[in-house]
Amino acid sequence: MWVLLVISTTFLLNAPVLGGVKDLNSHFSFYEKNNAMAINAQTLPQGHDNLQMESPDFHQDNTVTKDLPLEGLEEEDYIDFDKILAEGDDDYSDGDAIDEITTPEPDFDFVSELFDPKVHRACLLRLFHGRTRLQRINVVNAFFGFRLYRSLRKQVNQTDNVLLAPAGISITMGMIALAVGSTTHKQLYQALGFAEFVNASIHYNDSTVHKLFCKLTHRLFRRNFGYTLRSVNDFYVKHTAVITEGFRSQAKTYYFAEPQSVDFRDPAFLLKANQRIQKLVKGLIKEPLKSVDPNMVVMILNYLYFKGTWEQKFPKELTHYRNFRVSEKHQVRVPMMQNKGTYLAAADHDLNCDVLQLPYKGNISMLIAVPQKLSGMKILEQEVSPIVINKWLNNMTNRTREVVLPQFKLEQSYDLVNHLKQLGLTDLFTEKGDFSPLASEKVSVNWFKHQSAITVNEEGTEGGAMTHVGFMPLSTQTRFIVDRPFLFFIYEHHTDCLIFMGRIADPSKS
Repeated sequence: MWVLLVISTTFLLNAPVLGGVKDLNSHFSFYEKNNAMAINAQTLPQGHDNLQMESPDFHQDNTVTKDLPLEGLEEEDYIDFDKILAEGDDDYSDGDAIDEITTPEPDFDFVSELFDPKVHRACLLRLFHGRTRLQRINVVNAFFGFRLYRSLRKQVNQTDNVLLAPAGISITMGMIALAVGSTTHKQLYQALGFAEFVNASIHYNDSTVHKLFCKLTHRLFRRNFGYTLRSVNDFYVKHTAVITEGFRSQAKTYYFAEPQSVDFRDPAFLLKANQRIQKLVKGLIKEPLKSVDPNMVVMILNYLYFKGTWEQKFPKELTHYRNFRVSEKHQVRVPMMQNKGTYLAAADHDLNCDVLQLPYKGNISMLIAVPQKLSGMKILEQEVSPIVINKWLNNMTNRTREVVLPQFKLEQSYDLVNHLKQLGLTDLFTEKGDFSPLASEKVSVNWFKHQSAITVNEEGTEGGAMTHVGFMPLSTQTRFIVDRPFLFFIYEHHTDCLIFMGRIADPSKS
C-alpha cells in the first residue's frame, strides 16, 4: 500500500533585499536536470480487469515508482538528519523523557471529553501518563486532527471520501508559530492544543514544542524502520522582501526549512515548484499548485510521503469484485482484497463498531473502524478520539481471521481557512494577525491549502489503564468484511503519531 500526502500550506500576502535568504537557482538546480522525470509521472495502473497474478513481484511491476523513473534520484529525496544533528548541539534527547504529571482520576464518562473542557483536560493528562514528551505532543496533535476532521465532514456529503494528514498540518502550524507575535501566538497555541501541552509540566515551554517537532521529524522520516516516511518543508520568500534573521534561523534549526528567494510573478517558479513537488511525492499529485498570487510574500509548503508494505500481503489472485454498500439505497461493485492470517481486532459496544489493525513492516499500522450499521457512521465520527483509539489498542485480541478489504485510491484538496477559524484561529487570517517575528511589513495568511492522496492495494500503502465500560474484546469474530463505509487511521506506534486519517464512504470514487 502506498500513501502520499502533500500539504500546500500558508500563503502570506501584502508587503515588501534579501535578508539571509538562499537564491532559488541552487534550490531547483537538481530538479532542472531531471525535468522530464518529474513531469512525465503516470497514474497508478488499476489492474482491475485482470485479477490474476501478473508477476512474482507485484511490488516492483505495478507501482507508482515503476511509472516514474527515479534512477539517481532516491538519495536526493532524503535529508540526512543524522548529519545535520551531528553538526550542532544535540539537545533533543529530552524527547524521550517521561515527566511526572499529576493525573486526576475522573469519575465521569470519557465520551463527554469532546464537549467539556475540564473533562478534556483530565482525560488528556491521563493519556500523558507514562508517555514520553514526544508521544505527548503527538497526543495533542491527534486531538487537533480529530477536531479538524469533524469540522471538515460537516461541509461534505455523507457519501464523500475524506483524507487528512494531522502530522503534516501540525508540523506546519508549529513552523508558523515561530512567525507570529504574542497575541496571535497565544491564539494559535490554544487552537492547536500546544498550550495544553506546555501547561502540563513545569519542564515545558514554547521552545519544547519546536524541539519536539524537530525530534519528530528526525524520528519518523527515515528509511531504516521497514518503511519509508519523510517530511520536507519548503519556504519561499518574495525576492524583494526582508525576513527577520531570528525566524530564518529558527525555521532552519527546528524545521529544516531554509528560505529560498523567488519571484512569484515569474511563470517559471510555478513550473519548477510543481516539478519539485511531483518528484518528492512520486508523481501521485499531478498539479499541486495551479496558480500563485503574484503579490505573494511568503509561501510555506510541507510534503509528507509514506510508503509501507503489509506484514501480511493480500494475495492478488484472491482479489475479487464484491458489492460495497455506500448507503441503504446505493451499492457499488469494487475490487475487494482478501487474506487469511493472524490479526488484532476488537469490538466497541459503546460505539457499535468493529476495529481491525493491519500492521505494516516496521512499528506502524492502519486501524480500520467499521460501524456495525450504516447509520452508525455519524455517531462514530462524532465520538472517536485519541481516548477511544487508546481503548481499542489496549483491548484487542489476536487470532486467525479472514479479512476482506476494498482497494481504494483517492485524492482530496481542501481550503482549511474557514475550518481553522471555527477552531479558534481567527487573527491568523485577518489584519489583526501579528507577524512581526517574520517580517517588518504587514502581512496576513491569505489561504491554507491541504492536498493529499492515498492508494491502498495488495502490497501495502503509498502516501496506562483506561476505563472499559461497555467495551468488550472481539473474541468470536473470525471474518472481518469491510463492505460498508469505514474510517481509517495510520499510526506510528513508537511515537504515537497519527500520520493519516480519513473516511472511505465510496471506494469507487477516486
